[in-house]
Amino acid sequence: MGLTRFAIIDVETTGGQAARDKITEIAIVLHDGEKILDTFETLINPECLIPGFISGLTGITNEMVANAPRFFEVARTVVEMTQDAIFVAHNARFDYSFIREEFRRLGYTYTRKTLCTVQLSRKSFPGLPSYSLGNLIRHFRISVDQRHRAMADTLATTEIFTFILQSQQGQSQLTHLLKMGIKESLLPNGFGIEKIAALPEECGVYYFHNHGGDVVYVGKSINIQKRIASHFQDKTHKAGQLQEHAREVTYELTGSELIALLLESREIKRLHPLINRAQRNRQYPYGIFSYTSADGYLCFMPAKTSDKLVKEKTLLAEYPHLESARNHLQAMVERFQLCEKRVGLDAGPGPCFPYQLGTCLGACIEQESPEAYNLRAQEAQEALTAVLDGHFVILDKGRTQEEQAAVVVENGRLFGWGYVSPDDQAHNLDDWKGLVKRAEGNAEENRLVKRFIEGKKVRVLAFPQK
Repeated sequence: MGLTRFAIIDVETTGGQAARDKITEIAIVLHDGEKILDTFETLINPECLIPGFISGLTGITNEMVANAPRFFEVARTVVEMTQDAIFVAHNARFDYSFIREEFRRLGYTYTRKTLCTVQLSRKSFPGLPSYSLGNLIRHFRISVDQRHRAMADTLATTEIFTFILQSQQGQSQLTHLLKMGIKESLLPNGFGIEKIAALPEECGVYYFHNHGGDVVYVGKSINIQKRIASHFQDKTHKAGQLQEHAREVTYELTGSELIALLLESREIKRLHPLINRAQRNRQYPYGIFSYTSADGYLCFMPAKTSDKLVKEKTLLAEYPHLESARNHLQAMVERFQLCEKRVGLDAGPGPCFPYQLGTCLGACIEQESPEAYNLRAQEAQEALTAVLDGHFVILDKGRTQEEQAAVVVENGRLFGWGYVSPDDQAHNLDDWKGLVKRAEGNAEENRLVKRFIEGKKVRVLAFPQK
């Protein structure tokens, strides 16, 4: 398949949540796609108690790990063995999340390309009743000495991975990418197609790095693999820049498309990537502004944004093109029976054209009073305003089936986001605030949230104003 090395890994833990629980055992099998190159295994002192039911499942007791090394003592070995290798595990997200969290606690960012043998088995061996490790062990009649111990499960995963590589479906994974339209001539130097083969087909944010490791581009997608492949389908300006600068790609899975949008926006501002600056400069240069006319009417106008205009009038929403702003205003005219002259769509003399059709009630010629007209104009202003209001929580897809993403809005501003499990109890806004990570939103992020909930079918929990 053209892939170099695979680090096949299994961890045993004190529980099921990486942010709360710890690793008690780790095993790594280094594989070149044909044979085992090296192995490593050790118990880990989690520096916390192992629950009794976990010990009953794994056989690992508190006494066994009392004198075992702590994770920081084996961290270097883990880094060196998995360096330049693809991280492979059965339910890779679980094992990868625990290892990455252990490194995060040490102040180190651990990123590796991953492959999940659960997903690969579904593609390679369709029709099985289950793709759990235990079921695949029985299906392939793999001999295992100690189930739920790290090395035994890693060796079983290694055998399953070998079957996958030998299968027609396994061999066709790169062909799948080629069918997506990737042109190898457009790939950066040293950026083989195998890098894309190892990317997840899941939602998240991705980072292109240069030869020095600096981030040169940040993007987001509901399918990271497909989106990155699309960058190298045709000779575009962006593809040329990536070909020149990109040498590596990493990613952060979010599950939630909204969190991907927010994280992408935040990361671009934090990292100032070279290619994003060129691509996203003045992305929303036009806006819809509101003001009150000398004769008392609430008016709107589409215009190019400027510091002077922002000081003089109220900016309601921003757009990539002037025509987009005008089209949105036209929709407001029809929805709320507004006057085209009072929304900046008709600058000619006399009454507006809708008045002649009988759909404008005469604000253009002061036939309708400002008080009557402004009632509808204020409704239109609320519909146009790309800001949030009130207290609510948006629940979205999580990174696993066992969790949900939660985005908390307080007083019309993004408070933060995070992930919750079915065990988490939240009855009011303060409870939800305690479950997520504080990430107070700026104006752009607030607009992202508003656009998302207007255009998607998501679950929103509203709470009364305090």
